[in-house]
Amino acid sequence: MKLFLQLYFALFTSLLFSQDTIKTRGLFYKVSAAVTLTTNDDYSIGNDDGETFINPNAIFINNTLGYQFDERSSIGLNIEYDRYFKQELNFFPVHLSFRYNVFDFDDKVFVRGGYGKMIDLGKNFESGTLYKLGIGYQAFDDNFKNSWLIGLDFSRKRFGFRQTEKLSSVSIFLEFMLF
Repeated sequence: MKLFLQLYFALFTSLLFSQDTIKTRGLFYKVSAAVTLTTNDDYSIGNDDGETFINPNAIFINNTLGYQFDERSSIGLNIEYDRYFKQELNFFPVHLSFRYNVFDFDDKVFVRGGYGKMIDLGKNFESGTLYKLGIGYQAFDDNFKNSWLIGLDFSRKRFGFRQTEKLSSVSIFLEFMLF
């Protein structure tokens, strides 16, 4: 019973004092949305058709479960859904990503990369490989636990017969990270 009370007291004090410290390592969850933009070929200046010059071409929804090693580096397992409107393509990539904080101030500037496979979920989804490179900015909330990330990602998808078809895109992402 004495050992139980000691363990309970140690756990309680560690939880009590960990609320005031900045968390620099451990598990995190991140949800994100990204969009690629393209120019509208049907747009003309002064048109009354309601056409816009820039239209979304694709949307990416991503969930990440990861681990932050220290104040600068983290790794994540990503499950994503990608939909390209004009090409009418669907992808379901599962990939590993690595992020490194280049500038480590209160807010962070980072670079990241990833590699993975696109899962074949039936005739509406393409299978193949995925490569990603990105740069972004991370802004924290008041207690430095949760954060917003914004930036640009370059992705390259190889799919089709012997992965001969390629699709490259640059996307703007917005993410929310729970730590």
